[in-house]
Amino acid sequence: MPTDLPTDFDACVRAVQSKDSRFDGWFFTAVLTTRIYCRPSCPVVPPKVENMTFYPSAAAAQQAGFRACKRCRPDASPGSPQWNERADLVARTMRLIADGVVDRDGVPGLAARLGYSERQIERQLLGELGAGPLALARAQRAQTARLLIETTTMPMAEIAFAAGFSSVRTFNDTVREVFALSPSELRARVAKGRPAAATGTLSLRLPFRRPLTPDNLFGHLAATAVPGVEEWRAGAYRRTLRLPHGAGIAALRPEPDHIACQLWLTDWRDLAQAISRCRRMLDLDADPVAVDALLSTDPVLAPLVAKAPGRRVPRVADGPEFAVRAVLGQQISTAAARTHAGRLVAAYGEPVTDPAGGLTHLFPSPAALAGHDPAALAMPQSRRNTLAALVRELAAGNLDLDVGSDWQRARKQLGALPGFGPWTVETIAMRALGDPDALLATDLGVRNAARDLGLPTTPAALTRHSAAWQPWRAYATQYLWATGDHPINVLPTKDDPIVAPDARAGDAVRAGETAVADVDPTTARTTGVTTGGTTGGTTGTPPTTATTTTTATTAHPTKGAAR
Repeated sequence: MPTDLPTDFDACVRAVQSKDSRFDGWFFTAVLTTRIYCRPSCPVVPPKVENMTFYPSAAAAQQAGFRACKRCRPDASPGSPQWNERADLVARTMRLIADGVVDRDGVPGLAARLGYSERQIERQLLGELGAGPLALARAQRAQTARLLIETTTMPMAEIAFAAGFSSVRTFNDTVREVFALSPSELRARVAKGRPAAATGTLSLRLPFRRPLTPDNLFGHLAATAVPGVEEWRAGAYRRTLRLPHGAGIAALRPEPDHIACQLWLTDWRDLAQAISRCRRMLDLDADPVAVDALLSTDPVLAPLVAKAPGRRVPRVADGPEFAVRAVLGQQISTAAARTHAGRLVAAYGEPVTDPAGGLTHLFPSPAALAGHDPAALAMPQSRRNTLAALVRELAAGNLDLDVGSDWQRARKQLGALPGFGPWTVETIAMRALGDPDALLATDLGVRNAARDLGLPTTPAALTRHSAAWQPWRAYATQYLWATGDHPINVLPTKDDPIVAPDARAGDAVRAGETAVADVDPTTARTTGVTTGGTTGGTTGTPPTTATTTTTATTAHPTKGAAR
């Protein structure tokens, strides 16, 4: 949240009176006289102060009996940036709820994933958000239902079950309660003549907090794209998605005030999860104002931030996938790493049908890779051993790299595997786990940038200097990487897609690519590792009118505010 405002009731009032969109998603304004709740930037005339009360979540406002404003659509506002910044129980829980765990497995399944009792989870969510896991999941179902009602011609009964409701009656009651309109009335409000989505497809606008510099974000994803799984086509980054109920394909295109998103889904029940993963992959929930304000206090970083504010961390749609790709990318060029991953995809990936491009497969699951033949991979035996050890832990369920993972526990487990040194662990922590404070102090691209900028270049000295960048060192890494001349820093043009040439394993590293030092715990031998791309450089990554957004970490304005 913007740090120039105090975190109390008066701060919330000032944000509402100034219609400050920076606070959208941080808290919600409920009007006692009309029983309507809004986002802070609602365009209507602000209510009298004595009629305002504030809630930390849309679910809490709904649970208190308030209906969503029809003008500002608070249910579709950006989520709190805290859920992707923090690693505590509440943040992990919110990430899992967004990924649909409660809808699929219920609160017992959520508790099992987190390793806490249902009572502990309920108590912490109520204390911070004013609503328990069921209410939060219900609010998400209502938003998903609204998207499908307004952007498709699906029958209402199908929408009810696709959105996660147990019955059509519950669906109807929830929509009326939350939006003060029946499902049919919601659909009737949609402008006449708006084209309906084709079967299995949906177009969305994914909002973000400004500013956003898309160059390194989309440049990285395009430059490291794995053939068959990812591509840059017609000005959009496209990739296949492994979702709970089937396969999906997402096409993401940067626009000045939103990300244009087109989704192809085999099962509509995966809509909320697909949106959540796209937002996470593009780091759309970050709070760039808070990040850039802190990094700008370093006189070395300040000019970089001023030149291109709002850089995001290119994250991933699937944590286990990225870990595998990180291992495949060790000690070789970007092109060679893509070739290795492409061959693995062709051999073990699940085929998909792409209605609009050249995508052919889902990236292989850990279970599928558990049966791969290491000898078929043209890479050193030590790296084959590293890959085999990683796949075993993932397939057995011993290593959790998904959205609700415990970051520090995952770090320790990764560090105990053969061939996983500090660079590999921190790369996975930054891009797969989503830790905003991950630092790649041994990365050659980072060290070269540090040298050119007059910063310390040894890992120990750079780590000490970076203490002033906490908790945003992953974002500082993006600004440092962006000083280099590498395809990951360039937004591809619509007419000139980035296509990596076929490469043989062991190809020489091109200028500008990243060399790092990782220590193999089994031999205590330090090896020079060259990876595909300055960004951590592996080959891995990671509706018509509706909007969705999320966020990053700072003080919460509703601390001490009326609820």
